[in-house]
Amino acid sequence: MITIYDIYMRTIVDIPKNIVKTLDEISSFENRSRAALIRDALKSYLSDHYAKESSDAYGIWKDEIVDGIEFQRKLRSEWSD
Repeated sequence: MITIYDIYMRTIVDIPKNIVKTLDEISSFENRSRAALIRDALKSYLSDHYAKESSDAYGIWKDEIVDGIEFQRKLRSEWSD
């Protein structure tokens, strides 16, 4: 049986009072818990920062005109003694 404690980890975070007040206002307006808002904010931050780092090289050669087969041959020729 999976419980909520298997899915989430509790942690303690110090948050300035003005941010807590804003979170409470948004929470009331959206009828969502403060914890849900913080989880979403963390997910957004991580997707904006962490995922970006792992995909920085994607498409790095998109503007290069390279014959793929010739490039492979060149690389493999460096392997031989």
